[in-house]
Amino acid sequence: MTDKRDYYEILGVARDAGKPELKKAYRKQAIKYHPDKNPDNKVAEDKFKEASEAYEVLSNDNKRQIYDQFGHQGLEGSGHSGPSGFEDIFSSFGDIFEDFFGFGGGQGGRGNRVQRGSDLRYNMSIDFMEAAFGTEKTISIPKMDNCKECEGSGCKPGTHPETCSHCQGTGQFIQSQGFFKVKTSCPYCRGRGTMISNPCAKCRGAGRIEITRKVQVKIPAGVDVGSKLRLTGEGEASPSPEGSPGDLYVVINVNPHKFFQRDNTDIICAIDISFIQAALGDDITIPTLVGEEQFKIPKGTQYGDSFKLRGEGIASLRTGRRGDQIIKVIIKTPTKLNQKQKDLLKEFDRLDSNKISNKLKNLFKNL
Repeated sequence: MTDKRDYYEILGVARDAGKPELKKAYRKQAIKYHPDKNPDNKVAEDKFKEASEAYEVLSNDNKRQIYDQFGHQGLEGSGHSGPSGFEDIFSSFGDIFEDFFGFGGGQGGRGNRVQRGSDLRYNMSIDFMEAAFGTEKTISIPKMDNCKECEGSGCKPGTHPETCSHCQGTGQFIQSQGFFKVKTSCPYCRGRGTMISNPCAKCRGAGRIEITRKVQVKIPAGVDVGSKLRLTGEGEASPSPEGSPGDLYVVINVNPHKFFQRDNTDIICAIDISFIQAALGDDITIPTLVGEEQFKIPKGTQYGDSFKLRGEGIASLRTGRRGDQIIKVIIKTPTKLNQKQKDLLKEFDRLDSNKISNKLKNLFKNL
């Protein structure tokens, strides 16, 4: 019979604990009993190995199922023996150790990952009407791109990279970290495993050169201030020949319009009318995004009243449906009246004591 402690008890978690909880519990145990923090401490060393074995089993769905059903004997019967030493532990859980000790392990370490090219940002200003109906723009982007002479290899044409003699092509060094043997990126080849003996004359072995590239940007109808367009692969080339380029993000700014204002997909405009037009009503011409439209001002219109032209707004980026045009009425009161006009208004006010006169008085009060 085995005398091993229960894995859930070792990590201090419930039997239904999820993987994030298991990882958090293991991190806590690993930091507490890490050999570098407990030199020449056999008890801490054993607890560290014990916690690592528990996490190795419980974080694996198949092994955890066997353990839950048959315990330690079931795992032994299936050939499981747990991590054999510190190097094996680090190889198994390199991502966790990388998080809180600052180094990676094995081929999965950061030093050996293929680096993606950098993303770029371009701020573009467009006119109000261009935002409303869409447009195309050609922009010039300075960026690092693959050298055409060496096709991004960094080598002189006709030559090839040579295996790094320091790491023997592995791209890694094995260094001692207390009781651990830690794999780190080779500082001579920067983790690539190869070195360039005959560099390309044009890029001097970098594999990339700075260029200015013209890019055609299609701006959809309905963009607004802060809209961001992503152009996949138009960013900088990767420092590694096998890496993918970054993306280009075009951030939109929209210049204000002298007549229209925007509220999401609606547009707003203010129309000046006389108090005679407001009182009696009138047919007027309203500017729209696509031209002009006849609009009837109803009788008795008040200052600040608003009206809608359905579907005369801006198209939604998501649905394509256009918003409305909101017409806000501003009633202009004359500031200069001749004597005849004054007399007529006074006569109107004297003779008309009905609702029309009251409306006119209210109109002037509101002004």
